[in-house]
Amino acid sequence: MDRFSIKISVAALGILLLAGAAANAEKKPKNKKAYDLGANPLAGVNSKQPDKELYDKAMIAIKKGRFDVARLDLQTMLNTYPESEYRMRAKLAVGDSWFKEGGTAALTQAESEYHDFITFFPNAPEAAEAQMKVADIYYSQMEKPDRDPKNAEQAETEYRNMINQFPDSTLVPRAKQKLRDVQEVLAEREADIGLYYETRENYNAAVARLQTVIDTYPLYSKSDQALLGIGDAYAGEARAIQNAKVPGAIKERMSAVYLDRAAAAYAKVITRYPMAPHVEDARDRLVAMNRPVPEPSQESVAENDAEERSRQPLHFTDKTLGLIKHGPTVVEAVHVGEPSLDDPKRTLAPDLTKDNQQIYLAAYNAGRPAAPAGAVTPTGPNEPPRTDAPPTAPLLTGPSGGTGIGVEVVNAPSGPAAAAADPNAVIKPVGPSSTVVPAPEKPAEAPDQINEVNKPGATPVPSAADAKKKKPKVDTNDESSSKKKKKKGLSKLNPF
Repeated sequence: MDRFSIKISVAALGILLLAGAAANAEKKPKNKKAYDLGANPLAGVNSKQPDKELYDKAMIAIKKGRFDVARLDLQTMLNTYPESEYRMRAKLAVGDSWFKEGGTAALTQAESEYHDFITFFPNAPEAAEAQMKVADIYYSQMEKPDRDPKNAEQAETEYRNMINQFPDSTLVPRAKQKLRDVQEVLAEREADIGLYYETRENYNAAVARLQTVIDTYPLYSKSDQALLGIGDAYAGEARAIQNAKVPGAIKERMSAVYLDRAAAAYAKVITRYPMAPHVEDARDRLVAMNRPVPEPSQESVAENDAEERSRQPLHFTDKTLGLIKHGPTVVEAVHVGEPSLDDPKRTLAPDLTKDNQQIYLAAYNAGRPAAPAGAVTPTGPNEPPRTDAPPTAPLLTGPSGGTGIGVEVVNAPSGPAAAAADPNAVIKPVGPSSTVVPAPEKPAEAPDQINEVNKPGATPVPSAADAKKKKPKVDTNDESSSKKKKKKGLSKLNPF
């Protein structure tokens, strides 16, 4: 029984192999695409001209990897036959030899050759091909989304230049697809940074990155996740406001603003990406917020369905190869739709911080009473004076020869001179007719001061003159002294 089953299996395998061979025999060879830049465009031209033979020889050398020999043959052709009809293709082939050789130095030389070709032959059909290969140089050096984005950004710029400068070229569809792949990598990088900021509760930075992704790369394969991240960031700001130490009325007004923005982001997931994988998550968030769930239009459904169908699924082998190979994995990039050819203004975190300040001021001023209708708003220090404001009082300055106090007291004119000056004055001057100020009188002498010591019967105090008199000498015979005193009279006989 086992031998019989083995024979049946061998026979079935033989039949399958024969069927496959027959199918391959009947299958016609595929034609190369028109934008195959590695093919020789002059391979089908039968010519025995020496310049054509040199060109063909150089192309065969490039195909076999002998790039130095190819460049030598091409340079010989350009120097020997400067008027050849193949000179443009030969000049372009020099850059191709450097491009296929690879390496940082060779690719730099290839870019220089392609730019020279565009400079010398700007109107030739091959100029679009040269610009395309310049973009391919940076495309081949792209890093993964979490690495240096310099080459990816330069590739995006070069593909945009190719599409804008040569819109009628047959290479435009290929350039657009390459541009979609590059923008997929750049959008992935921005989205990863924004989602990281959101995990750190840095909501302004998260919204700035994710909003830039939505505005700049609408064909990104994970745009629904980016919009969900924006809504979650605004919801997080609303929770942070509820925990802040601010008055309750201000909390409610600011939370309402942030929750409205979060609901708008969730609603855009449904209306713009209705066929995306995370559209149900957006619906659940709107229901939890007691907000209405919008219905997408038929045009949005058809557009997003075409985008999702054009993407290739990410298999296990793609993930495994993504860990090994140098460049990024772009199998999830969309294959329909127009890529963005111009970068809109980026959303910056400092601008969102200023916006949050305006939201707080609006919430704070919403509860304050309105200013009366007749109130005049004072002008600022650098603003021109208002015509409806009352004039300011004149500044008082002291007289030039005064005391410098800063104020001068001015009395009303009085006397006969004032009456003669204004005989019809309603208010007559009051006061003496003479305005001569009398001379100041000498103050009276103060009485002598009487102290306790000067009262009758008290001990007189010596005056200063008495204190200066010399005091009498003091008899120092009775005082003790360390000096030896001389003996007098009979005391000289006393030995002690």
